[in-house]
Amino acid sequence: MRVPLIAGNWKMHTTVAEALQLVAAMRDDLEAVRGVEIALCPPFVSLFPISEQLRGGPLKLGAQNMDYHDEGPFTGEIAARMLAPICTFVILGHSERRQHYGESDAIVNLKLHAALRTTLQPIVCVGERLEENEAGETERVITRQLDAAFTGISDPRGTVIA
Repeated sequence: MRVPLIAGNWKMHTTVAEALQLVAAMRDDLEAVRGVEIALCPPFVSLFPISEQLRGGPLKLGAQNMDYHDEGPFTGEIAARMLAPICTFVILGHSERRQHYGESDAIVNLKLHAALRTTLQPIVCVGERLEENEAGETERVITRQLDAAFTGISDPRGTVIA
């Protein structure tokens, strides 16, 4: 059985200095927690400094998003191969990315394929909107999202569903 994962998504909060202070303040308490795997998912600008701060310890690092392209003229984006040397996890398909940036099930699928070409462990987010929940469509929406995300994936090794 898989060890439970607790991933803290920091969203668009903290400067690099604030992020390093936050990790320093909570690191001992988090490292004392047993029976779960813990991943910190700070903003992109803090990933490398925090990776240095966590080196050798049990806490894992995760990115909040990534592009599905391996490289190219995609200003402001980050590829899986750029994240893999410093992160264990990457969050894909977060509801905020779907809602605010129009990320479709097909885009989540492309991102999942890209992540699995590296050592990253994807955290694939699924879930219905409030109006879908109230309409009793939860199972249909989640089934659609999962089916689409895993299209063409024969070995989802280590993928987490959130």
